[in-house]
Amino acid sequence: MARSPFTLVAAVTAAVPGAEVTGARALTADGDGRFDSAVATLADGSELVIRVAADDAAALELAEEALALRALTAGAREMLPFRVPDAMGETRVGEARALVTDLMPGFQIEAAHIPAGRGAAPSIGEAIAAVHSLPPSVVRSAGLSVRDAAAVRAETEQLVDRASSTGRVPARLSARWRSAVADEELWHFESAVTLGGVQALSFLFEDDPQDGPQVVAVLGWRGLTVGDPAEDLGWLSGAPDAASDVLAAYTAASQRAADDALQARARLHAELEFARWLVHGDELRRPDIVDDAAALLESLSDGLRSDDLRVAATYTGGVDSALDLLDRVPATAATEIDTSMQTDAYRPEDLWRDDQDDQDDQDDQDDAHAASGGGLSSAEASSEGSPPTGGIEGAARTGWDTPTQDLSEVSGVRGSSRGPSGSTATASDSETDADDGSAGSDLDSANEAQRAARAALQRWTRSDSE
Repeated sequence: MARSPFTLVAAVTAAVPGAEVTGARALTADGDGRFDSAVATLADGSELVIRVAADDAAALELAEEALALRALTAGAREMLPFRVPDAMGETRVGEARALVTDLMPGFQIEAAHIPAGRGAAPSIGEAIAAVHSLPPSVVRSAGLSVRDAAAVRAETEQLVDRASSTGRVPARLSARWRSAVADEELWHFESAVTLGGVQALSFLFEDDPQDGPQVVAVLGWRGLTVGDPAEDLGWLSGAPDAASDVLAAYTAASQRAADDALQARARLHAELEFARWLVHGDELRRPDIVDDAAALLESLSDGLRSDDLRVAATYTGGVDSALDLLDRVPATAATEIDTSMQTDAYRPEDLWRDDQDDQDDQDDQDDAHAASGGGLSSAEASSEGSPPTGGIEGAARTGWDTPTQDLSEVSGVRGSSRGPSGSTATASDSETDADDGSAGSDLDSANEAQRAARAALQRWTRSDSE
């Protein structure tokens, strides 16, 4: 039975000596049932989040996160262009472990709804590059895991062998993964500080009037390690619209040597999340998890574009080859990072609207009305349509978003694009008059894309908070 916010907040004073709690409330964003959580308001107006583990696995996650957050010293945090939660204290509520952190501002965006163009996508790429630019000593000094390319490759081979030993991995996938492990060129990379598999909901945004949504905080630090940078990019297979822009911004901001196989390994890591889910169920002797993972693997195998799974034969170096290397991959499966427990929802009107936006929206409605001879405006038309139920939407954009099997209905999985609220609306731009500027200037196109992005995110944050 879930604990009430008042019960949880009562434990804050035990975790944070001297804290004067004056209020308690529940988070407006739901969790996935692995934690009980609440927001405590202090006398100075600041707010703290308390999370209490529901089981031993969740308790281990809290312990790992507390260790990682404490590893991020003041000097390390100064190097990051965004905020990171502070571990304020730990305690127990009954027999359960509890962690208290400060409440992070901002809103979240599902991977499938991150728009292309300026704003959220480039900001995410730059944020990931900033994490990867941290000195490895940050991780080593805290006694956290440090892996070079050879160690990452060995771990991948062990995972493939362990998953294959269950007898539930399709032969096509097993051969595909073994070929990837055997490809020497794929494993020539410079290891870096990573989050150990970041996901879209790890990023919190606030709106900038000029540049659109910008990353202001990052959650989900429990996997902090030194390893393969591609692990933090696997989630892009579920962000078809934004993937290219995220990667471009990441590459431009990265201070590391060029890595032609980065995208190829990112897709491989994404596929192997299904293998991890299978191994997890097998180790727990849970037939339901094993059957679920096996079904996902069969769907993934059926969605492959060809039977040629030899990485060495398809990867010849360069970005174009890497884009085509791993054919198609759906949204991934593994244990989800509980990002919803460290932030609260905001009214989208407060984040997005200003006088200029109101005027821009009115202009768009007038143009659309004149062009069509009446009818709904862009925002109205979007809200009238049926919202998508998940999956990879939109036209294909390079190798990241080649059409694939729709597995987004899988929940409780790392990198999954399905949120707790189910479906959300997506943006659609109003068609403009064909004679108006002959397709428009670059600035007009950028502004139009920005308005579409804002409209989409308004609807997403509104449905999420409800």
